[in-house]
Amino acid sequence: MISLVAFDLDGTLAKSKQPLKDSMGDALADLLAVAHVAVISGGDWPQFQTQVANRLPPQADLSKLWLMPTTGTKLYVHRDGAWQSVYAEIFDDDIKRQVLAAFDEALEATGFKPEQTWGKRIEDRGSQITFSALGQEAPIHAKEVWDPNFAKRKAIQADLQTRLPNLSINMGGATSIDITQKGVDKAYGLKKLRDESNIPLKEMMFIGDAIFPGGNDYPAKELGLKTVCVKDPNGTLAAIAAVIACLL
Repeated sequence: MISLVAFDLDGTLAKSKQPLKDSMGDALADLLAVAHVAVISGGDWPQFQTQVANRLPPQADLSKLWLMPTTGTKLYVHRDGAWQSVYAEIFDDDIKRQVLAAFDEALEATGFKPEQTWGKRIEDRGSQITFSALGQEAPIHAKEVWDPNFAKRKAIQADLQTRLPNLSINMGGATSIDITQKGVDKAYGLKKLRDESNIPLKEMMFIGDAIFPGGNDYPAKELGLKTVCVKDPNGTLAAIAAVIACLL
């Protein structure tokens, strides 16, 4: 039995950093009528508000929605008519300085410095530091062609792992690398969700576009959850329809 369906965000529910389309908002509302829903991704809370929370239709049962920014190191729930923070695990300043220095060194060593960027390339999200190769405001078309086979980010990731052996380094979105505390990945977030929701892992399903070794959705599969790998939001819509049909 499936009691909760968890989703990646960028590339799964919506294009990179774009709001949910109306069709996806309606599909999630339909799913919330028969199950709990969680969204876990590397973005911070403001991004979740713009992409997800503000895009759901009035009929969506928000009491069954669990929003988990920064790879599950933060959790928000909707209670008493408002979104409330349940917890947030924040980096200390020394670790932040180490991470920022390591990014500079890794980019110099690998040579993957794009000629054009849009906005800041490194964002401190409190419990996670995220590198966006083309900048936080890069257009979708530029993101889609920069590293379509993950080769560039795998090289940067491998270099960072030698410089930051005590931290977790995962690829996310179309051009991003997320750094969190050691052991923090989507499996970590899903176990935190189990504890907060009292829904066992065996009753959870995960849907994402990066369920492959090295992908930031792969830990959900390693955790033993039922998983569905999708190519894009259209594939997710089909998966949601199938899940709803099975639960009705």
